[in-house]
Amino acid sequence: MESTPKQPEIDASVPHSARIWNYWLGGKDFYPADQAMGDQIMKFFPEIVENARGNRYFLCRVVRHLVADVGIRQFLDIGTGLPTVDNTHEVAQRIAPESRIVYVDNDPLVLAHARALLTSTAEGATDYLDADVRDPEAILDAAAATLDFSRPVALMLVGVMQFVEDDAEADSILRRLMSALPSGSHLVLTHPTNAVRGERMDEAVRQWNEGGGSPRLSLRTVERVERFFDGLHVLEPGVVPTTLWRPEVPELEQPQPIDDFGALARKP
Repeated sequence: MESTPKQPEIDASVPHSARIWNYWLGGKDFYPADQAMGDQIMKFFPEIVENARGNRYFLCRVVRHLVADVGIRQFLDIGTGLPTVDNTHEVAQRIAPESRIVYVDNDPLVLAHARALLTSTAEGATDYLDADVRDPEAILDAAAATLDFSRPVALMLVGVMQFVEDDAEADSILRRLMSALPSGSHLVLTHPTNAVRGERMDEAVRQWNEGGGSPRLSLRTVERVERFFDGLHVLEPGVVPTTLWRPEVPELEQPQPIDDFGALARKP
């Protein structure tokens, strides 16, 4: 299934999270304002590139696990970001071509590149929704055209909840999304913290917000991130730096913790 993206309106003068993230990942889909903001933060906090790449590699590992080991065949990926190497559908359909994926984002540049997210196998399906995580009901209604909500779904919230600054609103969004999914569904969630780098991470976020980065973002403590998984069965190794979640590296290359924490949890 394929949606027809509308013509987006892009303000290239305002640095935006998806484009800066793409810059840190080594992509090409960004503007001078995004590069300037990315460079400003990297100058003070070069480890931000490790955060970005660690988050991306985590996504690949968790999707492979869900498809190969758990048998999940449906993904609702909210806060998709710009297409890059090994998008969710590519990782999933490489193992199980019948996998079905719905991407959701509200960034105009992501919308402009949405067709790169719609290259499904013949056996499976992909769709892209131009929608905001703050409107779960609209997302669920539209995603039902592609996903079967009577069967388990993996809800992917990778690097998105930091843009919902109010805790009560963030909890409500998660509750409304997960309540629509059946038993056996999974939640994949990552969130930045300051547990590793402390004040330096705080300063990087301050520079982002005061420098006009869009949207604004907030850090949460590890304990607060853990609360997002209340009522779910969190799989080992729990809520940890994404680099330490079931790493696939040689023994001589021990991964280092970063200020990007995440986990995988199953709905009972």
